[in-house]
Amino acid sequence: MTRLPVVSGAQAVKAFERAGWHVDRQRGSHVILLKAGHIASLSVPQHRELAPGTLRALIRAAEMDTDEFTSLL
Repeated sequence: MTRLPVVSGAQAVKAFERAGWHVDRQRGSHVILLKAGHIASLSVPQHRELAPGTLRALIRAAEMDTDEFTSLL
């Protein structure tokens, strides 16, 4: 398992878009991503640096692992 990189909210959104997620809407500082076939949505805060726990929870909700995520950055 790869160490989590330090990424911004915008970088995380781009990585999830490469994985097939698409931006549905934005409310305040949170971008909501959806993917066909997934019940859950991802709510990515647009911060300069995402907290490690927040990023790990987003990766887990997207049913990915850290290696997959880092390869999409």
